[in-house]
Amino acid sequence: MAMNPHVDARLHQRHRRRQALRLLAAGAAGLALPTLAQGDRFPQRPLTLWVPWPAGGATDLTMRLLAELAGQQLGQKVVVENRSGAGGTLVMPVLQQAAPDGYTIAQMPQPVFRAPWIQKVSWDPIRDTTPILQISGVTFGIVVPAGSDWRSLDELFAWARNHPGRLTVSTNGVGTTPHLVMDQLFGARGLTYVHVPYKGTSEQMLAVSSGQVMVGVNSNGFAPFVDGGQLRLLVTFGDRRTRRWPAVPTLKELGHGIVAMSPYGLAGPAGMAPEVVRVLHDAFRTAIHDPAHLAELQKYDQDLAYLGPEDYGRSMRAAHAAERVAVERLGLARKP
Repeated sequence: MAMNPHVDARLHQRHRRRQALRLLAAGAAGLALPTLAQGDRFPQRPLTLWVPWPAGGATDLTMRLLAELAGQQLGQKVVVENRSGAGGTLVMPVLQQAAPDGYTIAQMPQPVFRAPWIQKVSWDPIRDTTPILQISGVTFGIVVPAGSDWRSLDELFAWARNHPGRLTVSTNGVGTTPHLVMDQLFGARGLTYVHVPYKGTSEQMLAVSSGQVMVGVNSNGFAPFVDGGQLRLLVTFGDRRTRRWPAVPTLKELGHGIVAMSPYGLAGPAGMAPEVVRVLHDAFRTAIHDPAHLAELQKYDQDLAYLGPEDYGRSMRAAHAAERVAVERLGLARKP
């Protein structure tokens, strides 16, 4: 039977409309994944790497060396800028406001995954970032002046029990991993301490070694002070004892059930083109394996913990979820 010409025309119009809708959908999908314009080369000018800790500290020095090595791979200088304070979270507003062109990247410390569960912030560490790669983790520990009478964590607890509210404990900021670990350790024993937050590790370690504060809790920036004989390391927070200080026990083996390594990496603003991510990833992956960078990590008892963009993204999401559980367990979750 012959098709009615009017029906045939209507079917043809419907087909054309469906085809147009498919083209629009394809175009919209393309907008979700930006690409470099044909013929463009990245990078064509210097990049900025934001570090959320003060200049001169262990992390800053390590990241500056890494930036120099990556710059050699990229053919452009990678300029390190410091934005310390707020427990290491001040890089997040920078990433949130930056163009996703690859010229602004940042170190991602563990507190950025914790802070949104403790306080109201305008940014989200998952929504507002593009993962590039994970680099390493850190060795946390509790240190006291070399001349202190305390030689174990139990002796520290005993003094705090006998002198309520008199123990001064310094960390690298409110809401950081050292702060939360100390709250957990002391809270479980009904003990109290006076919290003294510092912005930088060097300043903090000088304060502990000179007796301005009684105890310091931080990452491996304390290494030169321990090796130099100014500080005594009582305990570390890793899964096993360190190669550098094999005589020092871990919180885990002492039965406290705490392991904290705070892995960190690099990320850019949300919406970066896959080609740009690939260029950055390849340059920094080569740089982190450079013997000079590996030697710098060893100064602070660190090992590589490399993850590529996809795996690092999954690790970031897992860290964000785990931090929510941790702050709720400690009663630190912000009110809705």
